[in-house]
This record gives sequence, C-alpha cells and structure tokens, in this order.
Amino acid sequence: MMDEKTFRKDIKGHPLHPETLMMGYGYDPHLSEGAIKCPIFQTSTFVFRSAEEGKELFEIVHGLHDKVKKEDIGLIYSRINNPDVEILEDRLTLWDGAEMGAVFASGMAAISTVLFEFLKPGDVILHSDPLYGGTEHLVEHILPRFGIRSVAFPARNGGADAEKILRDSGLQDNLAMICIETPANPTNDLVDIGLCAEIARKYSTPQKKIVLAVDNTFLGPVFQHPLKHGADLVIYSGTKYIGGHSDLIAGMCLGSKDLVKRVKKMRSSCGGMADAWTCWLILRSLETLKMRMATHCDNAVQVANFLARHPKVEKVYYPGLIPEKSEQWQIYKKQCLAPGAMISFDIAGGEKVAFRFLNSLKLIHLAVSLGGTESLIEHPAAMTHSDMTPAELNAMGISDKMIRLSVGVEHPDDLIADLKQAFEVV
Repeated sequence: MMDEKTFRKDIKGHPLHPETLMMGYGYDPHLSEGAIKCPIFQTSTFVFRSAEEGKELFEIVHGLHDKVKKEDIGLIYSRINNPDVEILEDRLTLWDGAEMGAVFASGMAAISTVLFEFLKPGDVILHSDPLYGGTEHLVEHILPRFGIRSVAFPARNGGADAEKILRDSGLQDNLAMICIETPANPTNDLVDIGLCAEIARKYSTPQKKIVLAVDNTFLGPVFQHPLKHGADLVIYSGTKYIGGHSDLIAGMCLGSKDLVKRVKKMRSSCGGMADAWTCWLILRSLETLKMRMATHCDNAVQVANFLARHPKVEKVYYPGLIPEKSEQWQIYKKQCLAPGAMISFDIAGGEKVAFRFLNSLKLIHLAVSLGGTESLIEHPAAMTHSDMTPAELNAMGISDKMIRLSVGVEHPDDLIADLKQAFEVV
C-alpha cells in the first residue's frame, strides 16, 4: 500500500493546489528505490503472489467479487492496469475535480469508447455542431451502422436551440446521450454546459440517465472545468495541451466513479489502453501544464489583437474577442477562466489566397493538431473538416477562407512578424 502522504491533498487544513499536486500525487518514491520520478513500468503482465490472489483479482475485474470494498484492484495485465497508468489517472482528476479518470491510446479511442459504452441500437445522441472532424465522422457515419441516430444543434447559438431541435426531430424519447465540444472546433463557438446539463436532467428517468459528455480539449483542464457546470464526463485529446509537446498520442475521460468504471471496463474489452511510456511522458508534461497554458494564452491574446486589426483579415474567432454583453460573452464569463490559445480567422479571399498565405509562413508550422509548444496552422475546410459536405461546412460557418491557428510558446513578437510577412505576400 502507498503511504498516506502519497494521496494527501492538504497540509494541516491548507488545501494544496493542482499545480503543486502534479509533482507527486499518487506516487511514493520509497516503493521504487527512492526514485523521485515514477519509473516506467515497461511490462505486459504482473506476477501474482499466489493462485488465490490471481483468482481474487480476476473476480474483481469481472465484478464477481462482492466482498472487496476498495476501489483499486491489484496489478494483472497492462491492458487492464499499470502503475504509470494508475498514477496518471489519479493525477488527472485534480484539475477537474473528478472522482476517477481513464487514459486511452488516443483522443478518438476515448471518444469512441465512451460513445459505445453509453449508446446502443435505437438510441439517439444529441450533439453540438461543429465537432472535431474525427468525432463528426464517428457520429455521422459510424454510429448509424449500429442503429444509433444523431441530432445536431448549432454551437453558435450556445445550445439555445438544442431542445427545440431535439423535439422537432421527434426522437426525444430515444435520447441517451448529449455530447458537446466547447469551444467548438474550429469556430470557437461556446456551448452552454449548464444548459445542456438541464436538458440531460429533464429527459433522464429513474431507468435511464442521459449522460452529458464534454470535449474540453480546446481550453484544457486549466481554463475550463465542465464537471463543475453539470457535465457527467469530460473528455480530452491528451495529444494536445495535456501532453503539450507534439510527441505523443493519448486521450482521457474523467468523471464520477460509477460512470468511469463502466468506461474502463469497455476500454479493457476494446483494448484502447494507453501504454506505460505514453503515461510517463504525460506525467512529465503535467508538471508544466499551467505554466505552458498561461504562456500559450498570453501569446494568443497578442496575436488575436494583431489579427483583428489587420486589413486582410475579415473576422477573428477567439473567445477573448467576444463582444461584451452578448450571449456568447455571458457563456464565456460563466464557464471559462481564460480565452485559451486557439484562434481561427477569415482571410480576405478564398482558398487560393489562404493557401498562398499558409505557404508563405516561415516560423509557424503548417500542420494539423494543436496544443504543442510550437505554433501550428491549418485550413479546416481542406484538412481537418474535409470529410464534410460544402453544405455542412457552410451551415457551421467553416468557409474556404477560414484558417485555424494554434498559438505556441514562442515569443509573440516573432509570431506576429511571421504572420505580417505572410500577409504581405498575399
């Protein structure tokens, strides 16, 4: 057993902050030869002390052991559990105030596992639009193969139309899950988490709970806490800000013990577990998460203001530039702690001009993904969201002149200089 101080969250009544707890929560150095950092447990399987212990552990895994009260099970096999995975899952719960976490081999592994756990043939999922392109494809093209239907509502209205659109569809009695992404990718529209939580509660029954899942990748666990606003589950692409260095692929799901236990059981069956090395890298990254996010955000504010003043930019989509007193501003003030570092903007002209601009950048990298220390830029309509039809893109406000920028931790003056020279070319 780990020492009690391994899971201590306070010192004589003084609550410790997440950025402090990231340095050692859930890990006892004395169990690993005094190593200040958790070792990498690069192993596929674990040795049982006895046959009886092995039997008991498998009974716990399969829910057959009703005598054991503890939440954690012993180590069996790295598809089920691993010390690096368990320490990371404990540590991830701190920012969001979650009871339990589950780590996956990718963000899409987390999303797909959650959806397949809480949806069955005949069910309906209500979701915001736009979503990340991979999620959109899963919901619109994969789930229908299993008899699962979807109803979409526009993120740009904050979710105000969600219940009306659901009722107009006539499918409200089949609702099983609500899935939103806020800020939306790539438009940065904000969806009201609390409003969606009210809808979930309204349509829940004693026999069926409507689960609200929120993809919080854009703002990350530092700048937005969906569980505190009524969400049941919060999902991340750990590849992005949490990993933060563009050197790993991972996903996370956090929430109550009851729900995440179900997710973990499905994860074990589907095999979407993250490996020990990936989890070790994320443990390293968590120690600098707040510092990185603060720098990302500070830089993005300066870049967004530059873009907003540039004559070749028609519109900037950034939470930090939302008009005061607007509905989107009200949502921002209620559920966001900072505007983050994701900026989209419309360049004057169409795809040809946008491509010339992108090809002219010297410092900012033309690549998909986001949340790394380096700045990345891409063209959503032609890249991340190219699976959608022109009509779908138009309905979501994603035009061929939209460019998405993930602002990194470089010096902001250098980023602005690069953008300025690329604008001069076009």
